Amino acid sequence: MKLLMVLTSHDQLGNTGQKTGFWLDEFAAPYYVFKDAGFDLVLASPKGGTPPLDPRSDEPSFHTPATERFKTDAETRDRLAKTVKLSDVKAQDFEALFFPGGHGPLWDLSDNKASIALVESMTAAQKPVAAVCHGPAALVNAKGPDGRPLVAGRQVTGFSNSEEAAAGLTGVVPFLIEDTLKKLGGTYVKGPDWGSFVAVDGLLITGQNPGSSEATAKALIQKVRPR
Repeated sequence: MKLLMVLTSHDQLGNTGQKTGFWLDEFAAPYYVFKDAGFDLVLASPKGGTPPLDPRSDEPSFHTPATERFKTDAETRDRLAKTVKLSDVKAQDFEALFFPGGHGPLWDLSDNKASIALVESMTAAQKPVAAVCHGPAALVNAKGPDGRPLVAGRQVTGFSNSEEAAAGLTGVVPFLIEDTLKKLGGTYVKGPDWGSFVAVDGLLITGQNPGSSEATAKALIQKVRPR
């Protein structure tokens, strides 16, 4: 069973001069949940090749068992260095779609035509779509089969305003996940800051923050392989 993980290609944190990209554990934790469950994984990004890693996510304080496993996993590191170009991906080849976060998706996945088309095609085909933390940026310009915003009238979560404020980036990011999901008509729900929290609404699964990465992946598996 094939599952597609889409990572960002954007590496600039606004005008700060700092680097951003994908958050390591938000990729590694779901990746190993899927791999250990026997999924055939394909990694993609808008530009293809090596997606940028947010350097902060590789600091010791953010290390997890999944990130430590990744560091010793030459095969996965090699696969990550060779992501396929998003425009070359076809929705019909996959049973599920997952977007890791990191701040990068706010800039390049929110309005990427190939990404939006992929989300819309997967949704129309009744296939599950999941995103964690800033990954829901990939959902904000997608439409449902009824032509309304995909998130309208649905329970959704993502990086909260209070978490973004704690990160000190409220004035840097192009938009706030929480505010945007609400503006689009989504019913934004959240748990305690930095705790694991997942919203499941039909085949749309969203996780609030980095600590929600593994639980979001497990919730997606339940939609593909219900008990």
